[in-house]
Amino acid sequence: MAKVDLKKELKHLYDCPAGGPVIVEVPAMNFIMVDGAGDPNNSPEFSEAVEALYGLSYTLKFKLKKGEAGTDYGVMPLEGLWWTDDMREFSLNARDRWKWTLMILQPEFVTADLYLQVLEEVRKKKGLPRVRFERFHEGLSAQIMHIGPYSAEEPTVSRLHRFIAENGDRRTGKHHEIYLGDPRRTKPEKLKTIIRQPIA
Repeated sequence: MAKVDLKKELKHLYDCPAGGPVIVEVPAMNFIMVDGAGDPNNSPEFSEAVEALYGLSYTLKFKLKKGEAGTDYGVMPLEGLWWTDDMREFSLNARDRWKWTLMILQPEFVTADLYLQVLEEVRKKKGLPRVRFERFHEGLSAQIMHIGPYSAEEPTVSRLHRFIAENGDRRTGKHHEIYLGDPRRTKPEKLKTIIRQPIA
């Protein structure tokens, strides 16, 4: 069976033209998610969440590949929803006040039952944070590509927010980031991150 390439199938959501912000309609999709709070740069909770999400995602991938259908697919990138209780106070410079949800998109053929089966298998080998399988619908959103270190995102985010306002829309929901590069292997100046903002 040919390898399923979700990044290619969902290119309009997981890539951005270099020219600037775009409007996208994000459908309901299934994710494995972990919630947390605080500055991700010095939070063991954050590191544990990342490890758990990738561990479960790769276990699901290999289980399906070894199954009868031999289904193979690429594991999708890590994503993060970031917010504060009052989004008017949300600031990239006040990370210690952030709340977050880390998540990885799962193909439609990864069912809740299969996820629970794999969850039990992984739990027997090592402890896991509170992880869940959830359908998430973001809807109408604006997004832009940021190239460079995470610490230098503010001008890109401001540009996206200006685009939304000038388009006559308003921001809703949570600040969303999709991490297309691996910070352990990619130079900071070459990291690619999609910044997404739900709108109305």
